[in-house]
Amino acid sequence: MGFQIGDWVVHCTHGLGQVLAIEERMNNNKTALYYMVQLRDLTIWVPVDENQNSRLRSPASPEEFHRLLATLSDSAEQLLDDRRQRNLQLLEMLKDGRIESLFRVLRNLAAHRRHRTWSEYDSALMNRVQKALIREWSFSLSITPLDAEVELQRLLSARTN
Repeated sequence: MGFQIGDWVVHCTHGLGQVLAIEERMNNNKTALYYMVQLRDLTIWVPVDENQNSRLRSPASPEEFHRLLATLSDSAEQLLDDRRQRNLQLLEMLKDGRIESLFRVLRNLAAHRRHRTWSEYDSALMNRVQKALIREWSFSLSITPLDAEVELQRLLSARTN
């Protein structure tokens, strides 16, 4: 078992939260161990199983965060023009739950917006990824969410591609 009660974790979809309990729960007539994770306004139950590493991870260290900020100025990967195919492409990038993937998606969407119009999905995904990144950034570097957001916007607007 990787996490303990009180540990801060990042859920691949919902972002930063804290493990409040580890309990056995019944699901589909089987008893299994689950982490009870409290997010801002949501409590989720995450199974403690062989797939937990794709669902939960530890927050990035300050050193890792600083290293990954450079990703925003790297060359963007080409996103597909068809919005449905682009949606699938972006979801594929995010499914591993890694912080590197959040940075890549953010960089790629920002670059895509400079040259093409966005779909509603692009805009909603950009907003969700930014919020998740800002919350983890604030936690990892012990800065306010506003400071993280201002720096993120500065870095994204400084991109040249």
